[in-house]
Amino acid sequence: MDDKELQVLVENISTQYFQKPFMHQAIFNSRLQTTGGRYLLNSHNIEINKKYLEQLGKDELIGIIKHELCHYHLHLEGKGYKHRDSDFKNLLKNVDAPRFCSMLPNRPRRTPSNKIHIYACKKCNQIYRRKRSINTSRYVCGKCRGKLVKMVVDS
Repeated sequence: MDDKELQVLVENISTQYFQKPFMHQAIFNSRLQTTGGRYLLNSHNIEINKKYLEQLGKDELIGIIKHELCHYHLHLEGKGYKHRDSDFKNLLKNVDAPRFCSMLPNRPRRTPSNKIHIYACKKCNQIYRRKRSINTSRYVCGKCRGKLVKMVVDS
């Protein structure tokens, strides 16, 4: 499938499931790594990750297109187009679109680290355990707004 065939497919899905025309451009973007597709707010175009078609098939591609078209149509109508908005969730359900795309089978997965970062407040001695390191010059204690100090990294 090339970009022209993708454009026709997106236009057909838009009229079939949304009863509205898709008036912008749909293309494959080979640089997308962690997502099946994206809707661009400024240009109103849709970009699709071709690896999902190659590795998971046309049904997965159609689900991704429906998801991106939900963003597209809601944004153009001035309704809630973000993942957390109820308008978006309702439209996903109505057109039977997935909220998230499947994982690619050939994608290497990162193994989670077992490190625990421990921080303490200088004022009230509140202890904070975090899986990710934080910038102590930027964040303060949530209890008393005191300065945080890194204590230890457990493994």
